[in-house]
Amino acid sequence: MSTKTFLSIASATLLFAAPVFAAGGGIAGKVTLSGKPPAEKPIKFLPECKAHGDATTTHYVVDASGGLANVLVYVKSGLAQKAAAPTEAAVIDQSCCLYHPYVLGVQVGQKLVIQNSDDTMHNVNATPSKNEGFNIPQATKGTKNEKTFAKPEVFVKLSCNVHPWMFAYVGVVENPYFAVTGADGSFKIPGLPDGEYVLAAAHPKIQPEQTAKVKVAGGEVKQDFTFKAPGN
Repeated sequence: MSTKTFLSIASATLLFAAPVFAAGGGIAGKVTLSGKPPAEKPIKFLPECKAHGDATTTHYVVDASGGLANVLVYVKSGLAQKAAAPTEAAVIDQSCCLYHPYVLGVQVGQKLVIQNSDDTMHNVNATPSKNEGFNIPQATKGTKNEKTFAKPEVFVKLSCNVHPWMFAYVGVVENPYFAVTGADGSFKIPGLPDGEYVLAAAHPKIQPEQTAKVKVAGGEVKQDFTFKAPGN
């Protein structure tokens, strides 16, 4: 699989990473990267993965306009009531010896399905700092495991020790109002009740996260973020 093909698949996955809610107030915007990001590195596939073609790391996916993908944007505070976790599970797949998507958002208590779509063994090693870690083998194609997280944590890192280039990041948040930016850096969080919120934007490779105060009063509010590329 070529790098271009991989990015197309990853981008399509990211666009569907956020939950869907009823129409109402909401927040939409774009996250951009200022400056030149560090160069991506070629992935040195092991023999069982070489049939998938060449690829590079995807730490900083930036389009021609500076739009930054893989940013988790979420309502950090301001909700008057707690929201129940979605009944629909979030899914992260291991395909072509890579995690898809690279960044995923889930709510506390929401099921996360981790599956292996490859004809090779993977292990899923979660190394959180606030939640309970796990390390599960997935030896055969079609293997699936379900996990949940009990506490908010942005991010929980997933890795595969069999294939050391494989990483993914799960943002565990307290409510269902979140989105992951697509290939052009855009995001949309619909269905928010009227109110004043703190909105946060987090990227796994750029610290610290950014926050902004946003007031929703019917209709859609625009809020953008700009991250500075490391080393700039």
